[in-house]
Formats: sequence, structure tokens, C-alpha cells
Amino acid sequence: MRVEYDELEKVIVALTEGETDSVALMATLACEIHHADDRFDWTGFYRVVAPQLLKIGPYQGGHGCLVIPFERGVCGAAARTGEVQLVADVDAFPGHIACASSTRSEIVLPVWNGAGKLIAVLDIDSNRPAAFDDRDAAGLARILGAVFADAE
Repeated sequence: MRVEYDELEKVIVALTEGETDSVALMATLACEIHHADDRFDWTGFYRVVAPQLLKIGPYQGGHGCLVIPFERGVCGAAARTGEVQLVADVDAFPGHIACASSTRSEIVLPVWNGAGKLIAVLDIDSNRPAAFDDRDAAGLARILGAVFADAE
């Protein structure tokens, strides 16, 4: 099954209406996004907890890495640059952190609150190579923007 982002956005916006707690929002999104598409092997958030430092937040799937500095891996690159990272082959990504040996491709998006502050990154891994594309990036970015606009 492949996610229909317009439908997923409607469901998530309805579930999170009025909620401003970022961890509650992350938990809801991780669950809903993870179960919306069979390409998604691991879905979760790494929260910005200190300058240049990410720590694991709500997720679905196997264990994730606990701490990721901004200067390491795909998640660190998204946090450092503020840009979506679409990685078709994680083994070809310099400095990739192998939190799970089954991961073949990855998409990571920065998560901004309404004040324009980076609060997290959304990380989705797949056990399939080249599993993600610009459609995924656009649909996920739209959902993140709608949900975290009023987040604390």
C-alpha cells in the first residue's frame, strides 16, 4: 500500500486539532505515518535537545539511535542544513549512521514550529532501496507544516 498524502493529512489534522504539545504531536504523527505505507520500516522523530544535538523522540519500528549530533548522519544533515534529505542508498551517504542494518533508503525532514525554530527532524527508513521521492518529501512537509505551526 502506498500512502495518499491528502487523506493522511486530513486524518492527522483532525486527530491533532487543538494540540500544541510537540511530543504528543510527534507520537501521533509517528504512528499514523508509519502505518500509512508499507515502505516505511522505521518512522520517528529526533528532537533538538541542545545546540547541535538530537535525541530520540516518539517512533514506530525497531530501536533507533539514542543520540545524533548535527554533524553526523542523514538526520544530522537535515538538522544542520534545514533541508530535506532524500537518500536512495544509505550505504552511499557519507557518514551514514547504521541504526538498523536493514535500512536501505531514508528520508529526513526538518520540523519547524510556528516561530521558525527547528524542534526536530522526522526520519523515515525503508528496507527497500530508493523507496522515497519528491512526492513523499512534499506530502510529508505539508503535513509537518500544518501540524507543528502552533507547537510549543
